[in-house]
Amino acid sequence: MTQHAPIRLGQGFYWQDITVGQHFDTFRRTITETDLVNFISCTGMLEAIFIEEGFEGGAIQGRPVPGALTYTLIEGFILQTMIQGTGLAMLELTQKILAPVVVGDTIHAKIEVTEVRPTSTKNRAIVTSNIRVFNQRDVLVMTYTATRLLAGRPN
Repeated sequence: MTQHAPIRLGQGFYWQDITVGQHFDTFRRTITETDLVNFISCTGMLEAIFIEEGFEGGAIQGRPVPGALTYTLIEGFILQTMIQGTGLAMLELTQKILAPVVVGDTIHAKIEVTEVRPTSTKNRAIVTSNIRVFNQRDVLVMTYTATRLLAGRPN
């Protein structure tokens, strides 16, 4: 019986494993009241529209969540599946919030790799992706472009 080195479960992609035009879909996640309360408490985003049920001055029906919470939940999916152990740095992020997300919404994302540019040193690459976030009705609620530094396969 030949012994092989064990495969590391949960290991993210090295930059050599990613190609321009590659597409990924994340799992779905329902945003709960607990998610909202924990996030706004941790970040200090104690704005009335987030802490007061039925805030009269609000423009959004339901219990809105900060766009930053929506974004970070999707980033959690990406970290856990694509870049765990290989993501070295977030270099740039541009974001557009297109529709509200409220407690009870279920979000997911579609990711497209748009650029893979190896660096000149240390077996790294700059990888850019376009991320589109949808709710359970397939309404596009957010788009963002992330540029990251990823590690290469060990030599």
